[in-house]
Amino acid sequence: MAVRENPDPAPEMGPEGAQEPPPRRGFGRRALLAAAGGAFLSGTLATGTARADATIAVNPATKYGTWEGWGTSLAWWANVFGARDDFADIFFTTKSTTYNGTSLPGLGLNIARYNLGASSWNTVSGESMVASANIPAFKQIEGYWQDWNNEDPTSSAWDWTADATQRAMLVKAASRGATSELFANSPMWWMCLNHNPSGAADGGNNLQSWNYRQHASHLAAVALYAKNNWGVTFSTVEAFNEPSSSWWTATGTQEGCHIDSTVQSAVLPYVRSELDARGLTSTKISASDETSYDLARTTWSAFSSTTKGYVNRVNVHGYQGSGGRRDLLYTDVVTTAGKALWNSETGDSDGTGLTLASNLLLDFRWLHPTAWVYWQVMDPTAGWGMIKYDASTLAAGAVETKYYVMAQFSRHIRPGMTIVDTGVDYAVAAYDSSAKRLVIVAANKATSAQTLTFNLSNFTTVTGGSGGLVPRWNTVTGGGGDLYTAHSDTYLSGKSVAVSFAAGAVQTLQIDGVTI
Repeated sequence: MAVRENPDPAPEMGPEGAQEPPPRRGFGRRALLAAAGGAFLSGTLATGTARADATIAVNPATKYGTWEGWGTSLAWWANVFGARDDFADIFFTTKSTTYNGTSLPGLGLNIARYNLGASSWNTVSGESMVASANIPAFKQIEGYWQDWNNEDPTSSAWDWTADATQRAMLVKAASRGATSELFANSPMWWMCLNHNPSGAADGGNNLQSWNYRQHASHLAAVALYAKNNWGVTFSTVEAFNEPSSSWWTATGTQEGCHIDSTVQSAVLPYVRSELDARGLTSTKISASDETSYDLARTTWSAFSSTTKGYVNRVNVHGYQGSGGRRDLLYTDVVTTAGKALWNSETGDSDGTGLTLASNLLLDFRWLHPTAWVYWQVMDPTAGWGMIKYDASTLAAGAVETKYYVMAQFSRHIRPGMTIVDTGVDYAVAAYDSSAKRLVIVAANKATSAQTLTFNLSNFTTVTGGSGGLVPRWNTVTGGGGDLYTAHSDTYLSGKSVAVSFAAGAVQTLQIDGVTI
């Protein structure tokens, strides 16, 4: 993830008005989001702009892939709360769980991204880790290969008791059916030129050239150990995290490492060979988790066809907010290269969840990922997480409205469903052929109420529930209203359904008896 400040919402513009990525040096997330250009057509209106009532024609003839699911990176929040079963249930199941006296609907996340740590506090040949003075303890993730003198994972150079709390949540998530991805914010400290896993003094490349293979070996060894000892099979391995960004410095607040596209190209073959050498031939490689859509295109374009061949899926982070050329990244990656595409990490400081819904719907309209992963479902900074906690006491706290907005999407658009076209960037539709069910999630970003009518005439049959009932769930992001509240007061009119949306509302419609 990027070095974070609370971002201001970026403007939304059409693809023809997109801007080049801003300079990254010294840019925190606030500056990145505020400076980013837009990537969207005239149907998009900025938050706070009134939009007239509209009719949306759902078109099942245009499909955007099979949905793989929803997730979160574990990392820091799991390093604090990984031993708690209630949070495992809250995030990785759809059952209701009592939290602080309130029954929370489980989010049903089915992807857990495990952060392979870069820190350890041992001394090797008189050398030890150099830690940034600004990194808090809960963001220091302990790695397993702690002594470079022995690569044998059964030797004392490796500490498999490390990172116990984050690892506990990984195991809990896997036992609840989640698939897992292994990623590294930084190589182990001793692989870094300055032995500092927060970055180089100047924000430049910090992975020692003689440790390119060793970084890959660490990842592959952990993947094999997890399979044999933890009951966790990592479906993908990602060796980098926002590697082209220059904010990874020796005084940073988290683990991170600048690794430019040339170095990435040198490391990726080692990732494949190290996995294969351990019999993990079916484990796929993802790359490069760049911070923005535009930077992801730049890195991907810099790769040779040989390097691209090592990458099974392109991961991108969504910190460009409502900006960036999502549409061109989709074309480059999916249409041209035939690769899978995930938004593997995103986040924002808007605790109401309206920014989350807006940017997610922009992803569905233009990026067309097959999975979407939120960075930290729990975070000490107000608005960033879905459940807040105190950075000093590490006590869990309030549930943000954003949690209930996430539930609108993750509880209803489920793995295996097909994403179909709506033609707009404020509504997404997903179809379950076995259940004959169509799910629509839409947001009203306007400052006044509006009615959205969904035209379903392109489907063969549309019956709905008893009497044409269309169950719906509503969250009012502005406060004082519904929080993922179920309603049974909406009915089909032939092959259409009209729904009134309060200002800032996010709603889910479940339409049964739908066939193509």
